[in-house]
Amino acid sequence: MDIFEKRRSIRKYTDQPVSEETLHQLIEAARVAPSGNHTQPWYFIAVRSEEIKQKIVHAEHDQKWMLTAPLFLVCVADGAVRLKEEGVVFHETTPYKEQKLVLRDTAIAVEHIVLKAVELGLGACWTGLFAQQEMRDILGIPGDKHVVAVLTIGYPDPEDEPKEKARRSIEDMLMYETWGR
Repeated sequence: MDIFEKRRSIRKYTDQPVSEETLHQLIEAARVAPSGNHTQPWYFIAVRSEEIKQKIVHAEHDQKWMLTAPLFLVCVADGAVRLKEEGVVFHETTPYKEQKLVLRDTAIAVEHIVLKAVELGLGACWTGLFAQQEMRDILGIPGDKHVVAVLTIGYPDPEDEPKEKARRSIEDMLMYETWGR
């Protein structure tokens, strides 16, 4: 439970870089995540370039705090692993159930990365305030892929540690057998 309780959305990082070895440990955590029919529909784009990070931040409604992170990890779901139809574009309002399943599976892998980051002494924050097509254009992502999240990753600034937030009780969210019970 320690990792779960320590996990916070970090929005200010030190300038210490994230090593290639550490990046590989994060991706290994995603690699072993479960997925429906073992499709493993995820891809990750590591972004360290200030130029590309600036473009991503602009696409994220100019959330300048993101630029303190030495690493962005763009988390992409591959709709084609389940939907083999040619020319199908993956978008927010897709009617295809199969594409929605890859979003779920990729989100599981993304959270594996976030929890591994905590274990390694890193911080991370999910972001997703971008237009899908704008992000695709910046990174050259094809239309049958869907950006699920951009993770900012780095070593948390110790002077800007987020406070623990109140959480709902188990009794408030757990029901038995049917809704409301």
